[in-house]
Formats: sequence, C-alpha cells, structure tokens
Amino acid sequence: MSQKKLPKIGLLYLDYVLRFFDHSNFKGWPDKIETVTYHWKNDKDRFIREVKRKKIDVLVGNIPATAYETFKEIAAALPHVRFIPSIETQFPNKSKENVTLFCEKYDLAHPKTEIFYDIEKGYEYLKHCTYPKIVKRSYGPSNYGGYYVHKVDDYKEAKALFDRRKYVPMYIQDAIDLKDSGDIRVMLIGHKPVCAFWRYSGDGEWITNTSQGGSMSYDNVPMNALELAVKASKAAKAEYWACDIAIDAKTGKAYILECATAFAAFPYIRDWICQYIMWDLSDGRFRMPHVPLFSWEELGKMSPSMLRTMRHIYFAKYTPSADGAYWLADKGPFEMEEAGESRPEDVPDPIEPPASEEELPEEVKEAFDADTHDELPSDEKYTLADVTLTQLLTLQSMEEEMAEKIKSLIDEGKISRFEELEAYDFVPKEHLAMWSKAFREA
Repeated sequence: MSQKKLPKIGLLYLDYVLRFFDHSNFKGWPDKIETVTYHWKNDKDRFIREVKRKKIDVLVGNIPATAYETFKEIAAALPHVRFIPSIETQFPNKSKENVTLFCEKYDLAHPKTEIFYDIEKGYEYLKHCTYPKIVKRSYGPSNYGGYYVHKVDDYKEAKALFDRRKYVPMYIQDAIDLKDSGDIRVMLIGHKPVCAFWRYSGDGEWITNTSQGGSMSYDNVPMNALELAVKASKAAKAEYWACDIAIDAKTGKAYILECATAFAAFPYIRDWICQYIMWDLSDGRFRMPHVPLFSWEELGKMSPSMLRTMRHIYFAKYTPSADGAYWLADKGPFEMEEAGESRPEDVPDPIEPPASEEELPEEVKEAFDADTHDELPSDEKYTLADVTLTQLLTLQSMEEEMAEKIKSLIDEGKISRFEELEAYDFVPKEHLAMWSKAFREA
C-alpha cells in the first residue's frame, strides 16, 4: 500500500451558504483538514493569502452562482491548488444558460431552448412559437420549490410573465410531455449512479416538487436516464454530479433538465463522495467506495428521517459463499472511475450579449456581480403569516427539511416575526438577517 505524502485538504466555505461537507465526511483521513471561509465583498485577496499561508493543496467545496466569476480569478491566482470540483466542472452551477451551453457543447439531449438578451427579439419569438413553453429565471437563487420555474400556454401568458418578472436573459424551453408526470434525479460519484429517484407532481400541479404536494419513488428508474446522467458527468469531469432528467411520454427519450455539482444529498451520500475523494488523492491508500447499482431501491424502503441520520454506510463487493447466498449485486455496466483533469477549453463559449456589460439591464449586471446577494424586489417580498413552503424554499441556502419546520412554527402560531427563529437551534443564526430581507412587515 502506498505511503506517499498526502496532500493537504482545505474545506471551502462561504458565509451565508450552508456547508455541504465537513471534517466528519473524511473519516480516517490522518492529517489535519483546514477550513477557509470566503467572506464576500472584496475578500478575494485575503482569501488567497489564507490558502497560501495554510499551504493547502486541495480545496473541496461548491461555489455558488454569485461567486463563480470571483473564484475563476481566485483559481487563476492559485495555480498549484486543485479545486474539487474544478472551476470548469462547476460551470453549469452558475446559471440555467450555462446548463444549456454545456449540453450543447457536449451533445447532451436537452429540451430545445432559446435564450434572449434582446427583449424585443424575445417577445417576437414568443409571438410565433408553439406552446406550451417552460420559462426559468436563469441567474440568482436556486429554483427550490419551482418558484422561478413557470409554464406558459400562450403568448398572452408569456408576455404577462416577463412583464411582471422582468427575467433577463429570457430563458425559454420546450415543455416535455413528462412520462407519468414525473422527472428523475440522478446522483453520481466518479461517473457512477449512486442514487436515483422519480419525482412526481401532485394533483393539479405540473412541477415535480415535494413541497408542492409531489411524491417520489426509488423504483423502476430507466436505464437511459442513468446513461444520459453518466454521459453528462463524464463530459463535466465531475467527481460528484447530479442531473434532473425528463422522460418523454411519447418517445421514451431522456432529456437533461438541470445538471450541477450543487445538490441536496443525504449525509451517507456525502460520506461516499468524500471517501471517493480520499481514494482519488491517496493513490489507493484509501479504498474506493463500492456502491452497487440500484442499491437506492433497497435504501429507499427506509423512512427519510432514518436516511437523514445514517452515516458511513459500507458496501463490500459480492463474493459467492459456500451456501450461494445472494443479496445485492451490480445490475448494470457502470463502474466508478477517476473523474479526469479539467482544462479551460472544457468550458463552453458564453453567449455574447448584444451590448457591453455597462449597457446591460440592471438584472443582468447584478447577476454578473460575483459579490451580489440576491434580494427580492419590494413587490415580491413575503408576509410571514401568508408565506408558503414553496416561497420559503426560494431563500438562499434554505433546505427542505428546515423550511418544513419553519412553516410548522408559523402555522402553529409559535412565531410572528422571522427574527424569533433565533431561539431555535436548527436555524443557522448567520442566515437569519439575510432571510429576513425577503419579508415585509405584516
């Protein structure tokens, strides 16, 4: 077994952003793991100095959309530091536009998409296109709850939506007729699917989100969805990856709806990711995780409350015993493998806006500002008494389980102001001030 000197790991954290990994995910790593936190607002030079001072070789962590451009500069100033995932791999994290550009560059099946920075051209397209269409906000906070995803059935609806929301760029997709009114989330480590499940829309809804009455199932995930997710993961050279995939009800063809390195995952999946990273960084000193294909069907029989607390699950490779016992073996062709080294040319060319950055609409300039925190316009702020679970999920770094607890406190009359959440230990205190900005006085 190799005893090569191990690289120094640093965990990349950002203020106001929930942490995906912590030290416990790197079970058995013998050396000290550093942490480095980016504090926004002109913190680039200090951050770079801290990474150098701590002699960090590898920085592990996701970068949010609003910091992507700044971290391109940080990575360039730290050429001997490996980012996991790489800056190039995180290109689709920045915006829905980037997801489309990524899919186009690597010939990944995705819904036909039009992107307009010229508003008049966008409206002209909407007058003559076929419907229904899906409209998404390209930049800004995540689309948890589907709050920034809309379905329009005609030009009148589309124009009213853009007049009200003023999304720039105008991001317009063909609506896929979803098989069984559901889509599929696939999570991968080392290009191998380790978890996949259907997400079905609720009665009278079209968005496949559990916060809007949807449901989920780990059973019968089709192989072509896994194959497309693997193809995307390999194109991104991703150590870990997730895709949302639609299956066309008429043709059975799979299409990528979303893909990124930023996604919610049970703790045991984060343990597997870090076990994979430890294997990758150690020349085999640590074992590569073995996760049988379709193991999610067995794990999914447990309640989510149990899955949220399970840690360090271990699968051994199946070896036939004398009595021929069989429990679970890989049922497919995918092997976990090294992610591959990213290069600048892996990143698709951006769409060139028709104007200089200074002339772009304010909404786009704010999205281009790496140190901007998104705030809702005053006419879109929420009232605590009337806030929905879906609206809570639009708040940056809000996770579904936390949103459900907060909604229960509101419905039970236990809090009348958002600031009162400070008394509850499940709410990160550093997030309260940021989240409070999304609410108006009752």
